[in-house]
Amino acid sequence: EKNPERVAAGLKSTVHNPRTSEEAKANAAKRLDEMDVEVEQPDTSRSQSGDNRVMGGYRATLKNPRVSEEAKEHAKEVLEENDEPLSTHPEHVAAGYKATIHNPNVSKEAKKHAKQELHKMG
Repeated sequence: EKNPERVAAGLKSTVHNPRTSEEAKANAAKRLDEMDVEVEQPDTSRSQSGDNRVMGGYRATLKNPRVSEEAKEHAKEVLEENDEPLSTHPEHVAAGYKATIHNPNVSKEAKKHAKQELHKMG
């Protein structure tokens, strides 16, 4: 059985997605109304960098071991609905590994792993 809270979250995402058709938004809003869930009006003042941070948060959710499978599935749905890649940009991953290598607070084991991953990346 589907979790009503997750269903509502997906429907809200549809309502607020600028890439979603008006018909899909109307259908989602109708279902939310039937579920007695209030839909907040989208904040049109939100910046592009804010959107990027939100999408980055969903991508991070996919790899976080402390997050439930249900939350990961929701994050995946939101990313797909927004035509966002499920993984990060390779250049950002490489930059993270390089930072790990130079960070004095990181264990030798983590630095070794970062070097191995950078080597795999070319």
